[in-house]
Amino acid sequence: MTSTASTPEEYMHQLPEERKDAMTRLRKVITDNIPDGFQEGMGYGMLGFDVPHSIYPNGYHCNPKLPLPFLGMASQKNFIAIYHMGLYADPILYKWFTEEFPKHSSKKLDMGKSCMRFKKGEDIPFELIGLLVQKMTPNDWIAMYEKNYRK
Repeated sequence: MTSTASTPEEYMHQLPEERKDAMTRLRKVITDNIPDGFQEGMGYGMLGFDVPHSIYPNGYHCNPKLPLPFLGMASQKNFIAIYHMGLYADPILYKWFTEEFPKHSSKKLDMGKSCMRFKKGEDIPFELIGLLVQKMTPNDWIAMYEKNYRK
């Protein structure tokens, strides 16, 4: 479900009632724990956190006019999704997360390369998400991105 909201506040306001509490809590966990330098905004129809052009003027290689995306959260049709590009790019971080997950949740991890899916808001391991977002600074992400994606 791609949103047409132009601001994070508008996105949050448009959420279905049954998702608002979990998404509000998730947003707070992320904003409370994400390192300085990332900027909250909208991208790809979801609320996201990017490295702004003021820190990384090159922008995103797919469209340099856009800031470098890092993390997104979305209320999809059947689940809440968290997209963390660092998990996709850093095998050590991916390994840490997949080993830590069972310590924080009794549910099976439903995960793609960078997307975690949670059918219910109460299934989100908020403390673990807070720890995850602390682990990569904008400069860490830029270095990882340039190593893996920039030609």
